[in-house]
Formats: sequence, structure tokens, C-alpha cells
Amino acid sequence: MLLQVIKLLQSKYHYKEEAEVICDKVQVKLSKECFHPYSTCITDVRTSHWEEAIQETRGGADNRKLAEECYFLWKSTRLQHMTLAEDVKAMLTELRKEVRLLLLTNGDRQTQREKIEACACQSYFDAIVVGGEQKEEKPAPSIFYHCCDLLGVQPGDCVMVGDTLETDIQGGLNAGLKATVWINKSGKVPLTPSPMPHYMVSSVLELPALLQSIDCKVSISV
Repeated sequence: MLLQVIKLLQSKYHYKEEAEVICDKVQVKLSKECFHPYSTCITDVRTSHWEEAIQETRGGADNRKLAEECYFLWKSTRLQHMTLAEDVKAMLTELRKEVRLLLLTNGDRQTQREKIEACACQSYFDAIVVGGEQKEEKPAPSIFYHCCDLLGVQPGDCVMVGDTLETDIQGGLNAGLKATVWINKSGKVPLTPSPMPHYMVSSVLELPALLQSIDCKVSISV
């Protein structure tokens, strides 16, 4: 995604190695990003990341217009690359014949809704909940209870499937869900013994077989 911005800075604005430095700085700022979703606009926050990175690298006066151009190019390129794989679509379609599916994600409302729309995944879930629209996000139990209420089920009838131990798995444990499934794509051993998921898979495509093995005909939160 950043490659397009580097090309823009180099071709249109004649930046040289500074283009990569600016993008590296933005990556660091994104990794440390912290803001209150109810009082801050994500567009302003991320445009400021670019503005600060440009100023830190090039010096001189702030350039908000260039920062906005960089941000929107980065954002549009990022969204274009967000797709739901065909085999995942097929799996979700089959699962919905047996269980109710809910997509639960942390993050800023605008950012997450844009991702959901880009992936065109709405039709594969019975409900979608974005943490930035709620009072609390994962791993707080309250957002899991809200999801259960939306589906009309009890926490003890739900399975949480996610790839982040600290939010997905810990949240499912905090809420007392029936089971938690950790998608461990890298196969790495966790640095700490807690939180400990009930089950672990290397791919979400293993989910149907796992659910059959635990006889789990219940609602699933992904």
C-alpha cells in the first residue's frame, strides 16, 4: 500500500530517498496510534501522521494538502486490496445453514465500516458489531453480551473465533463463552501461557471440521 505513496512522492513531488523515510515514519505512527473514537476523527488523526512525517523529514512549513493526498492514496489502495477469499465465502455460506454468524471487530467506526464494505462481507453474517460504536471493545465482556443479545442466544451457547489472543480469546474467556478458537496462522507458540484458547487452528477453513468434532451447533462470533 505504501509503495503507491512512495511513487507519488518521487514522481510528482521529486522526493528521493525521503519518500521511503516518510512512509516508514507513518508506519511507526500507525503502530502507536491511540485516540478516542467519540471525540476524534480518524481522517484527521491519520492525515496528521502524514503531515508530521513529512515535516520531520523535510522540515519547513507544514503541508496539510500533501499530507491529505498521501493519506487518501494510502487508504484507497489499502481498501482495494481487501477481499474475502472465495473459499472463505463458501465456508461461511455453508456454516450459516447450521449456525448464526456475527462479525465482531475492534476499531474506529469509520475505518472498520469502510473495510467491511470493501470486503463486501455483510451478506455472510447475521449481524456485524464494531467496537468503536460501543461503550467498550474486546476484551470487555459487555460487547460480547451485546453480540449475544443481537443473536438472541446465551454466552454459553457461543464460540469466539479470532486471531488475537489478547482481545478475541481473552474476551471470549471473560464473557464465559462456550469455547474460544484461536486462528494461529504463523504456528508460533505464545510467549505467555495466558490467555489459553480452548482450541487452536492454523486456518479459518478448519473451522467446520472443528465445530463438528465438538458437536457445536450454536452461534459463532468471528
